[in-house]
Amino acid sequence: MDPVTQTELEAAAFRRLVAHLQERTDVQNIDLMNLAGFCRNCLSKWYRAAADERGVHVTDPEARAHIYGMPYEEWKTKHQT
Repeated sequence: MDPVTQTELEAAAFRRLVAHLQERTDVQNIDLMNLAGFCRNCLSKWYRAAADERGVHVTDPEARAHIYGMPYEEWKTKHQT
């Protein structure tokens, strides 16, 4: 597989994971952390780190909003138990 195709497939899988987590608001971050060893906040930090590596400025709130599909405080109010 060529590197461009690999990157496209990895990006598609990441987008699907993010969409899945945005749909599954019943799954709490603590549950993800306990079972998988990562959570939505981890994904947002990895997203921001990848941006930093490429010289793209992304703030923590922007990264979280990208992963959560809305501002983090709004998600917490709506979905955190």
